[in-house]
Amino acid sequence: MKELLLIKDTLANKISYYHLMLLLLSLPFDRFYSHIILISFAIHTIIQYKKNAVKPIFTLRTLALQSVFFVTAISTIYTSNRTHAFVEWGLDIPILILPLLLCINPIDLRKYKSNLLLIFALGCTATIVYLYFDAFITIRYYKLSFKAILSPAFTNHNFSKPLNIHATFFSLQLVIGLIHLLSQLINKNTIRISKSIYRLCVIILIAGIIQLSSKSIFLALFLIINLALPFIALQGKARSRYFLIVSTISVLAFIGIVNTPYFKNRYLTEFRKDLSATNTEESLEPRMERWIIATELIQQSPLIGYGAGTEIGLLEQKYFDKKYYYSFISHLNAHNQYLSFLIKSGIWGLLIYLLTLFYGFKKAMQKSDIVFFSFMLIVSIVSFSENLLDVDKGVMFYSIFFSFFAFSSYQNAIENYPEKTINIS
Repeated sequence: MKELLLIKDTLANKISYYHLMLLLLSLPFDRFYSHIILISFAIHTIIQYKKNAVKPIFTLRTLALQSVFFVTAISTIYTSNRTHAFVEWGLDIPILILPLLLCINPIDLRKYKSNLLLIFALGCTATIVYLYFDAFITIRYYKLSFKAILSPAFTNHNFSKPLNIHATFFSLQLVIGLIHLLSQLINKNTIRISKSIYRLCVIILIAGIIQLSSKSIFLALFLIINLALPFIALQGKARSRYFLIVSTISVLAFIGIVNTPYFKNRYLTEFRKDLSATNTEESLEPRMERWIIATELIQQSPLIGYGAGTEIGLLEQKYFDKKYYYSFISHLNAHNQYLSFLIKSGIWGLLIYLLTLFYGFKKAMQKSDIVFFSFMLIVSIVSFSENLLDVDKGVMFYSIFFSFFAFSSYQNAIENYPEKTINIS
C-alpha cells in the first residue's frame, strides 16, 4: 500500500500522479469533483511545461482520442440548434483536452499504470461497501426484512441513488476495477497476501455489479470473463483450468438469477420487453420503439444527419406524434450511441466513431492488454443501449480511460503478463 501512495519520481511527476489518482477516485461521485481535479491537473501541466518533454501531438493516437469532439464540432456547421450544439461542445471538452494534457505532461503512465488501476479498483470497492452500508441502514430503519436488499427498492438506480449516478455508468467503472483485479489474480508474480485482498475486492465488485443490474454491463462482463480474458491473458493448461472454473461459476450465477424473482425479471423479462413492440399495458415505451423512431429520422437525412444538438428535439416531436408521452415528457434520447451519431452527423460521423473503436481494439490486442480490451468492449456494447457520450459521467469515463490506456499501454505483452499462467491459489 505504501508504494501506491509514495512513489519515487520528480516533484512535478508526483503531483501529476496524485492528480490522476484523485481524478480516477472521483469518478463515481458528483461531477464537480472530477471537473475541479481535471482543471487543476491542466493548470499544473501548463505550469510544468517543458518543450523537451513533450510527446508527439499530431499523431493518429491523438486524433483518434479526440475524434468524437471533432465530429460534434463539424456537425455544428449545419445544425438548426446551435444553442444545444455548443452545450455538447462543453460536454465534450474533456475528450479534446485530456490527450493534449497527456502529450504535454512528462509523467510516464506506463510506469504507474498498475498502481493507478489498483487504486481505482480499491476506490470502487470502498464505494460499493458504502452503498451496501447505506442500504442496510435504511432496511433496518424501516424494519424491513434483509431480503429486501434484492427487491427493486435497493437495486439498479435505487442502489446507486446515494451517489446520484446512473447505474449503468457506475457499473462501467466497476468493470474496469474488476478486470484489473482479475488480471492480477492470474498473474503468477502477484504475492499471496495481495491475492487474498484482491479476491475479497472481486467478490464485492461482482456483488455491486449484480446489485446495479445493468443488462448491457452484465452481457459485456459475461463476454469478457468467459472469452476475452482467457484468450488474451492465458494459454495452454492455464486456459483450460480457467474455463472449467469460470464456466462452473457462470452456470451457478445463471441458476441464481433465474431463481431470484427480481433478477429474473430484470435480466430476462425486461430484456425481452426492450426488444419487443410496444405493450399497451406498459407505461414505459421499450427501447426498440425509440430505435424505430430514430431510424425513421435517419432515413430522411442519412449522409450528414441534422447537426449537433438536434437529437432530442427531433425525437420529442416524433414521440408526441406517436403518443409516446413518457418518452416525450422525460426528454429521452435514442438510448443508442450509434443511432445518435447517425441522427446528428449521419453516416460520416458514425464511421469515424466506428474507426475510433476499431483503433482502440487494435491497440489493446497488439499490447495483449485485457483491461484496455475490456474498456473498448464495454464502451462498444453499452453504446447499443445508452447515449454514452451525451452525459457527463459517460464522457468523463470515455475520455479519461481511453486516453489513459492509449498513453500507458505496455510496450509488449511480456511486460503485461510476464508468465501467461493461472494461479488462483
